Amino acid sequence: MIKLSRLLTGSALIASIFMSTALFAQEPVKGGTLVIGSTQKPRHLNPAVQSGIATAVPGAQIFATPLRFDAEWNPQPYLAESWKVSDDGKSITLQLRAGAKFHDGKPITSRDVAFSVKTVKENHPFKTMFAPVSSVDTPDDLTAIINFESAHPAALLAMSSALLPILPEHIYGDGQDPKSHPANNNTVGSGPFMLSEFKPGEHIILKKNPDYFIDGQPYLDRIIIKNYKDVTSLVLATDKGEVDMAPFMTSTRDLARLKKNDDLEITNKGYAAVGPVNWLAFNTKHDILKDKKVRQAIAYAIDRDFIVNALHGGFSSPVTGPIVSGSPFAAPDVNTYALDLDKANALLDEAGYPVGDDGTRFTLKLDYIPGFAEMQKTVAEYLRPQLKKAGINVELRASPDFPTWAKRVGGHDFDMSMDIVFNWGDPVIGVHRTYLCNNIRPGVIWSNTQSYCNEKVDALLEQAGVETDKAKRAEFYRQAQALIVDDAPLAFINELPYHTIYNKKVGNAPVTIWGTMAPLDDVYKAQ
Repeated sequence: MIKLSRLLTGSALIASIFMSTALFAQEPVKGGTLVIGSTQKPRHLNPAVQSGIATAVPGAQIFATPLRFDAEWNPQPYLAESWKVSDDGKSITLQLRAGAKFHDGKPITSRDVAFSVKTVKENHPFKTMFAPVSSVDTPDDLTAIINFESAHPAALLAMSSALLPILPEHIYGDGQDPKSHPANNNTVGSGPFMLSEFKPGEHIILKKNPDYFIDGQPYLDRIIIKNYKDVTSLVLATDKGEVDMAPFMTSTRDLARLKKNDDLEITNKGYAAVGPVNWLAFNTKHDILKDKKVRQAIAYAIDRDFIVNALHGGFSSPVTGPIVSGSPFAAPDVNTYALDLDKANALLDEAGYPVGDDGTRFTLKLDYIPGFAEMQKTVAEYLRPQLKKAGINVELRASPDFPTWAKRVGGHDFDMSMDIVFNWGDPVIGVHRTYLCNNIRPGVIWSNTQSYCNEKVDALLEQAGVETDKAKRAEFYRQAQALIVDDAPLAFINELPYHTIYNKKVGNAPVTIWGTMAPLDDVYKAQ
């Protein structure tokens, strides 16, 4: 239901609101098509083996997960109608809904849950997410008992959104590699929408699942995720009404422009669990960047206040460590690497890289994600003259599309790269993966692509990942972050100001902790 607080007040207007039921429906309207605009172009649609916005948004519509979360971080029933965590935290019993089916009509059973947990554990970039799982018992078709080697405080969150899609074993269990399985582009799930058409780089068309296990939902008949070549094209389409919803928008200039459109609403809700961090990543195996002093020098040469205030108009905020400031596990007392060019130059001298006759010490290539101009390309372009002040010559290397960038960075074929990485709700899910020695996995984007390894950090993260006492967990994370920030495998820059723009005809806009990366079964559109 659209809240009256969103509308202009006044007795005449209030009267007109109740008369204009076609535009402002008081109850969810069934039918219609929701057009979502995006610059993210997925390689495939299977979130069990791929992370990121591009896959998660359509994946959350196609695949159902055991649980879902509301806007207050509370777990809610989804495929599992109930669950129970054991007293020692080493097992979770899921009771599945009776009668739930995959899109091809086959029933969902506990064996599909066991198969999906195994597939995610073995193939997803977030290796730590289900690493503690020792086994999954299936005493009957509707009961799955997930057993852990140790307590796993992030387990319930890891069973939501696009993190644990329940795959049909009868399709994916044929022995083929799930990362390249043909079903990834012709997906069969059990979510509120079914895949109708997938044209990579152009659009994804989803149609209503008529046998969805939640009665009366979804409300929409179709969702079209339309790809745009760049943010400018997407903003124009949104402003003209060609797009009903544009999530994950960060451009402050575009937000200011769209805010003037009376047909649109803009919200920053729906990103609580995302924890998006913009950073500069270093390939620590690079001949020059393997030296910690060089990485620290680059961090000291960056003016984060300029980036946040001048480049981002004050919409974003600085980030100084692996965990975002809104998390109870953030570490505000770490070294912030405040701008200090004298210290940057001194460190580079100590590292053995004197300034040459041309004013340059060495040259490094810098990549960035295409499609996020203000957070990626603009910052990269700023870094080129800024790092020159420390004698570092920076050559920008553009990628024509996201898969090209992902292949380069995931394959460790880079010197430095701008990157956007999410905390994903709990550090076990979204933070550990970047720093653990055993998660250096060439070819897997958003794993430990920096090839960073510190056994002391590994030990602290392992302790934090099994500790159920919140205060003790926070202390372990504080110590780990202090070491990571000192080692500087990354230069932390800013938190992203994610917003969702949507037409006022859209009801129940997604504002849970996962936003559009959660099922849109209760979203509707007034006709």
